[in-house]
Amino acid sequence: MPITRRHLLGASLGPLGLLAPPARAEAWPARPLSLISPYGAGGSNDILTRLLAEALAARLGQNVVVENKAGAGTRIANEFVARAAPDGYTVLHAAAPIAIGEALYPKLPYDARKSFEPVTRTAIAPLFLVVNASAPYKTVAEFVAYAKSNPKGLTFGSPGAGSAPHLTAELLLRAAGVQGVVVQYRGDAPAYNELLAGRIDGTLTALSTALPHVQAGKLRVLAVANEDRTPLQPQTPTFREAGLAGVVGYGWYGLMVPAGTPAAVVQRLASETQAVLARPDIRQKAEALGLQLRGSTGPEFAAFIDSETRKWAQIIKAANITPE
Repeated sequence: MPITRRHLLGASLGPLGLLAPPARAEAWPARPLSLISPYGAGGSNDILTRLLAEALAARLGQNVVVENKAGAGTRIANEFVARAAPDGYTVLHAAAPIAIGEALYPKLPYDARKSFEPVTRTAIAPLFLVVNASAPYKTVAEFVAYAKSNPKGLTFGSPGAGSAPHLTAELLLRAAGVQGVVVQYRGDAPAYNELLAGRIDGTLTALSTALPHVQAGKLRVLAVANEDRTPLQPQTPTFREAGLAGVVGYGWYGLMVPAGTPAAVVQRLASETQAVLARPDIRQKAEALGLQLRGSTGPEFAAFIDSETRKWAQIIKAANITPE
């Protein structure tokens, strides 16, 4: 068989072919991202999600499309992202119920700590202790003293069983060592109606929804359940300042991706998101929604979720809370 010039050239390049570098992986992002909101359109989570999507799209050079997958206490959105390909193109704007579901629901199609890779926390929704302005107590100490002098203790209003306001109210009752009951309503509005009518003693709520009643002089803010005072209402003391250091509870949001997403993608998404959160205009828009921006590293966010899961599991068990 004759040996051609092509054969000789192929033989001479053979060893070099074995040393050729592998094809480079596709640079991320090479196509649009889906940012999943676990709530319906129009709420604070959805609006913040859209603010982040617009800002991230400009930084990443790709469209970031918001998809609302509301329902089942955020479980629909959580499952959707848990089952998505771990390629960085499906991102969950997770909310606090993801850390509560494990204790509330015996069977979930995902594991909050194993099915996801935390990217960064984005914001918290501080909860404020709000009472009727005509009530005799004007401080947390007076509120607790009233509870101890009342044979029936305190009655709180909550927007739903297992919600952050419900669990934080249960935490407050136990930290203060007082009796009480948390009444469940379908949302904040019915609870406010009861509070305005003087049929319940207080509620733990986002400031944005209570503010019109506070400004009208009908409701009074006693404390915020943050670790520190919040810029949303800097004059309001924390429960820690009132001697109840353990009363910390709020709604929160953060970005998560399916477990197994490449580390480089997670790190890029985290750094770009943190740059967005540092923008004063984003902060101002978030605060107008009653949200306080609070970023973190991925490991910090993971540790926070683990802490939240353990804390609320203890309260759910102690209060014998079951889902509605």
